[in-house]
Amino acid sequence: MLGPKKIEARAMEAKDRQRAHLEAMTPQERRDLQALHEGHEDFFHTETDDGYDIANILDGSKTIDLSHGGGELRDLARDLFSDVKNIGNKSLRKRRIDYRTRRDRAQRRTDAFARQMPELVRAYLEWSANSVGAEKRALHVQAKDYSVSSALVFQGVIPCAPLRPHTAIMIDALELFRVARNRSPHLSVQAFVKAISDLQGVQYRPYLARLFSIALDVYLQIRLAVNNLVLQALRRDTPDWCLKNACPACTYTLKDEPDLKFKMLFAIDGNDSLKRISREAIGGYECTAKGLGERFLGDDRYLARSFVDQFGVGCGDESLTQPMTDNDNPCAGRWKNMREDATSRMWGIFDEAGIFMAICRHGFSLVIADIVQSGEQAKYPIAVVSKLLEVFGSNIAGGYDIGCKFQTTLNHSTIGPRAQALNYTSLVPAFHGYAHRRLCQLRFLARYVDGLGLEDLEGCERTFSKTNGLASTVCYASPFHRCQAIGGYIVHNDEHDVYQNLTTMLLNNYKQALRIIEEGRSTLPRVMNDLGIMDVSVFGVWLSEENDYLAARSREPEEETLQMEYWQKLVNLDASRKHVSDLAWNVATPSSTATSTFIQKDITATKCKETMRRHALENFEKDLKIVHEIEIKLGVTKRWVPEDEEWQTAGRLVANRKYQRCLDQLESLVVARIFVLSKMNQAGTGYKLRKHIAKALKARSSAIRTALDRFNTAARACSPPRPQLTFEEVVEYTFLADFDLLRNATREDISQRPWASPAARAAMDQYFKVCRAEEEIRRLNVEIRRIITYLCDEDRYMRACIAELQVSHPPLAHQVQLYHNVRAKFTNHHLRILTETVRLPGFTGTPLPGESTKTSPGDSVSHPGVIIPAALSIATAPTSLPETPESGDGDFELDEYEADEDEYGDDESALTLQEIIRISSDSYAAQE
Repeated sequence: MLGPKKIEARAMEAKDRQRAHLEAMTPQERRDLQALHEGHEDFFHTETDDGYDIANILDGSKTIDLSHGGGELRDLARDLFSDVKNIGNKSLRKRRIDYRTRRDRAQRRTDAFARQMPELVRAYLEWSANSVGAEKRALHVQAKDYSVSSALVFQGVIPCAPLRPHTAIMIDALELFRVARNRSPHLSVQAFVKAISDLQGVQYRPYLARLFSIALDVYLQIRLAVNNLVLQALRRDTPDWCLKNACPACTYTLKDEPDLKFKMLFAIDGNDSLKRISREAIGGYECTAKGLGERFLGDDRYLARSFVDQFGVGCGDESLTQPMTDNDNPCAGRWKNMREDATSRMWGIFDEAGIFMAICRHGFSLVIADIVQSGEQAKYPIAVVSKLLEVFGSNIAGGYDIGCKFQTTLNHSTIGPRAQALNYTSLVPAFHGYAHRRLCQLRFLARYVDGLGLEDLEGCERTFSKTNGLASTVCYASPFHRCQAIGGYIVHNDEHDVYQNLTTMLLNNYKQALRIIEEGRSTLPRVMNDLGIMDVSVFGVWLSEENDYLAARSREPEEETLQMEYWQKLVNLDASRKHVSDLAWNVATPSSTATSTFIQKDITATKCKETMRRHALENFEKDLKIVHEIEIKLGVTKRWVPEDEEWQTAGRLVANRKYQRCLDQLESLVVARIFVLSKMNQAGTGYKLRKHIAKALKARSSAIRTALDRFNTAARACSPPRPQLTFEEVVEYTFLADFDLLRNATREDISQRPWASPAARAAMDQYFKVCRAEEEIRRLNVEIRRIITYLCDEDRYMRACIAELQVSHPPLAHQVQLYHNVRAKFTNHHLRILTETVRLPGFTGTPLPGESTKTSPGDSVSHPGVIIPAALSIATAPTSLPETPESGDGDFELDEYEADEDEYGDDESALTLQEIIRISSDSYAAQE
């Protein structure tokens, strides 16, 4: 026992230590300490049943009596803990009025979880390494635990509140929901929680779904942090590493492999299904989503808004507003998304109007960008191409449904010189390409581009057919949860579906190429013999001649345009003159017996005829003035009359123009029919939509018949008469090249040209298809060897890294093993498919692995050398707090969830209590 003097001396020493400790603290630490004490004096300055002032005991100004057995400080902590527990007991205290908004509560919970995230990650690593499956067990909080939340995570559950949780969700249940939602995007949190409630035999209440959503956010954030630790341990956390290694067939280059014309082939396109309604538009609050997206992919593929906006009009790229001539774009005015003014706006109710993606030819996602409050503007493909040029360098090619227009736009943009220097090529995908002008097809269509192989560049359409399932879940989500859902689904699709089907795709492409080559070698010589063709080089000459012919006639000559306009104005002038002459005056003398009513009727008729004659004279004078102006432009000294040769020639030109316009209308209806038929046969089209499409086809067939009648009438009016079409011929048109030949045959008879006959055109297409098949074989041989080498190198590298980590950090080694198993589980499947490919008759590649050129740290062929992340070597939480997601996802009634809001009501008090328990533990004393 201590006497009064010794107690006073101890108190003075405590004050001196406290003063010295305060002086040693940084300004930020002193401000944090002051904030901790402000507003909580009533709580801390309370006396226990033994008369002790807790605040003075905690700051060291007063002492407590300690026995030889010890334990008084821990008993005091338990008493304090019981008082804190009673704070949430309605029967022991008066319920305080909570003036905080739900957004404030969500932010406080988010910040509290952020402070604990490093320890939650540690606990998850330990649990994951020692987990033996789901079982019913009691949960315990030990003195050695950093916090209650980390203690729960260590035992396999995720708390729904950061400090004093009443409810927790098993990690196995959260993982089941994560995988199930990635496999079926239509699955919602509410539906899953209702199913669990039914299995557990309890009533579903709305607050249960809210608690599950909170736990899911925490769990996904933990998984993201663990994934970052794994990448750090494997030295794969350098910028753009995941993008540079997204597809092993595209990026895992080998030494001494044949050069390919296009180092990488990819498709880019936008999709407006994944819209998100702005909460400001429906009376709620809105929070920013800038910079969130990339954190949920685990890499740099999700482009930030600030990066995309720098390529927009008003942000340095004013060249996009400059007018471009039709010579630069053969399909000008043909596609709606070619017009920047039409895509610059979006309904104000939407914040994000969709996504814009880049997909490699094997289906792996490369780059994703949000389409924000606009349509599919030019800045999105420009930003995507800029990123890919930065990462992959020269000789890459991208397919875009308006690739012809985009090539011109790209050249006029700020990255135009860099794109040209790196030899970037813009192409048109196969499906969309056949709706472009024939001249555009000759320049951009996949079939006529050397080095492209059989790639159709329609990977985005196949990916969007999967991501469309997310539309119902992201429409009303917060920006955070929208990015979370899109990013998580795309990563899961890449690692499980696309990677699994990688070798199957190569096998099918190899079979297709061999089949095309075999058919071409058997039929092409016979067709060439029938056409009298001795050398296949003539097909290239024909293609060049057709390109020159269409390019020369892509626009009407200005002289012909003026002549047709002059002829039309002469016709209008003649009609005006005839109309004036028909309005002759009629003279009538009323008799003496005429009534006043008859006289009034004559006066009204006279005024009406005077007005009509005045209008006719004005129209005649207007037409005469226009004729005078055109005669000056054409230098006409004598006005044309119907007997003149010039009049007749211009009349034929006008008839041909009418013929072309009728042909344009007929062509547009046929194109619409092709697209509707493709939609009707597309997987995932429901019954009602199919019935609606069937009705639309009937109506469109009637429109085609009407347009065909007009076309045939115009064809007969031409001099000489043009070929007429039947309905059966029109509906069988799948390619639009024949339309262009009909359109341009009006000025010159091309029927005698060898490349204009149907047989010659079929032979030409067969030849180029064989050429593309041979290129596909060469590319597949390169890609197959890359995959074989990647499988060997990756397995060897990962096994070596896991072996090293088993010694230095077993929990992290377990996570690296899980990371490896994501792709390693498909290795036997890939080897079986590759063996089948090698055994194909006609296979010309090699099954032997090569030597990779990628030798940077972290690459599969590099020397294994793992590192332990700094976050795992620190015993306490770091001072810098990582960002965590907001949990608010709607302003709806919380119902019984309000009772659980008090779980995180007194954050500072609970944190202080955790610190007391930690200090009083024997393990902490031993550590000190």
